[in-house]
Amino acid sequence: MGLGFLFPGQGAQVVGMVGDIAAVEPAVSERFEEASDALGFDLGDVVENGPAERLNQTEVTQPALLTSGVALLDVWRRRGGAEPEVVAGHSLGEYSALVAAGSLEFASAVVLVHERGKLMQGAVPAGRGGMAAILGLDDEVVQACCQAIEGTVTPANYNASGQVVIAGAADAVAAAIDACKARGARRAVPLDVSVPSHCVLMAPASEPLAELLSNADIRDSRIPVVQNYSAAAAIDGAAIRDNLLRQLVSPVRWSESVGNMAHSGTEVFVECGPGNVLAGLARRIDRSLSVHGIGNLEGLESALEACAGL
Repeated sequence: MGLGFLFPGQGAQVVGMVGDIAAVEPAVSERFEEASDALGFDLGDVVENGPAERLNQTEVTQPALLTSGVALLDVWRRRGGAEPEVVAGHSLGEYSALVAAGSLEFASAVVLVHERGKLMQGAVPAGRGGMAAILGLDDEVVQACCQAIEGTVTPANYNASGQVVIAGAADAVAAAIDACKARGARRAVPLDVSVPSHCVLMAPASEPLAELLSNADIRDSRIPVVQNYSAAAAIDGAAIRDNLLRQLVSPVRWSESVGNMAHSGTEVFVECGPGNVLAGLARRIDRSLSVHGIGNLEGLESALEACAGL
């Protein structure tokens, strides 16, 4: 019975996240201190005390979530939790997964995603881009609705059956919302985000991100990492680097990624980060999967018990 770890991306952050675990596990504060030293500002204070507006700035959100996920993995390991056989991360979470797999060093990854966040924020002027969640339509219908709109709007996250996130220019996203509603979407709602991720509007960030990635020490991973761009497992460092760059302007193939892991024998997943969004998606993708969130103390202890002996 294979064990996989899933790392969430932007949207999972909240002021005070992993606070109850941090209160009893010094590994959490140790990781945040390491991240703060690498970044040059007190990341732990922002996560613990806010304000939310600061935490939600993309260049802060990304290192905050990466640090939270890696700190939870530290705690898991210190408490004797089973090692994952495969890892994956949603969007930003892919970088956390690479740290877990030994492909990226933590301090380097923190700086890398901080700079990545700056590049993404700067690629599109504030208010010019948008994202929206479309629920209750097949992927192909959402694609057709986007293609029928003048302007830039495309699927950005294929999260699960009947759950697609679209991204693009603000006006085009609004028009696509109306088109999806007209085709019978159960819900079609704009998301409160500052960056239209995983679409061609991120192209201005591609060249500087490529330079950052080329200078990063991305090694072959110890275990397979299922990447967003390909929905396939990678170990080779060069392939991982290439897929990270492609991920910037390409949709997250999350439903395929989880499905492929399950097909390869992964039956138990641990969501290693705040919240339980990925746990919910995994159950929608394959109801036979056993999924555990460890973003709070109760969930951590329950997951450790459930995964004992794996």
